[in-house]
Amino acid sequence: MDIEQKQAELIEYFVRLAENFRGGSLTNVIVLATSHSSLFAFSEILSAPNVSELQGTEYSMFLDVLRLFAHGTWSDYKSNTGRLPTLVPDQVRKLKQLTVLTLAETNKILPYDQLMQELDVTNVRELEDFLINECMYAGIVRGKLDQLRRCFEVQFAAGRDLRPGQLAGMIQTLASWLSTSDNMLMSIQEKIKWADTMGEINKKHRKEIEDKVEEVKKSLKKYNVSRQTWNYEGMMRSTLNLEE
Repeated sequence: MDIEQKQAELIEYFVRLAENFRGGSLTNVIVLATSHSSLFAFSEILSAPNVSELQGTEYSMFLDVLRLFAHGTWSDYKSNTGRLPTLVPDQVRKLKQLTVLTLAETNKILPYDQLMQELDVTNVRELEDFLINECMYAGIVRGKLDQLRRCFEVQFAAGRDLRPGQLAGMIQTLASWLSTSDNMLMSIQEKIKWADTMGEINKKHRKEIEDKVEEVKKSLKKYNVSRQTWNYEGMMRSTLNLEE
């Protein structure tokens, strides 16, 4: 089963699970979802009506936790520990995995020093073990560990949930890409049309040359026949003169 299909099934499972609980009972669902080793998308759970109802209640901090896992990083959690519940070890690991995804969204070369700072890792060995065992083996990123340059070269990174306001920017980017593609397509079509026109011109020119060659051949043939006839007539006259 690929990671996209597994994500879809887990999202559907937790959305349905959330529909069966309200209030304080939902906190357990949120902790379970944010601790799951194979779930990395949370927007659909956030959108569940029962979950949205936590806003403004005594359990709203768990809604903030869910938002953190949807859009935030480990640094965001450290900046808000005073108003967020303590994370269990599985949640800590998950949030650090998501932090790697966030960094990989904008940079394909991630320096070790930056990663160690963002993940609260104290040494290179611990960092590389995390990237290999918790990120690459999990299928959320692919890349190369460059010990000489002390960086992680990102080749693939799974996408995170869209942040508020990010959709408009993505639509604009896609619209720009579509416009560029249309212009490129028009340019290709014009070049194809030009190539077809040049092909017809070359074909016509070749036909003209072939016709001229045929005319020259016919002229040469006539010339040779005339010359042979003239030589024959000359020989006959010479023979007659000798006989006289």
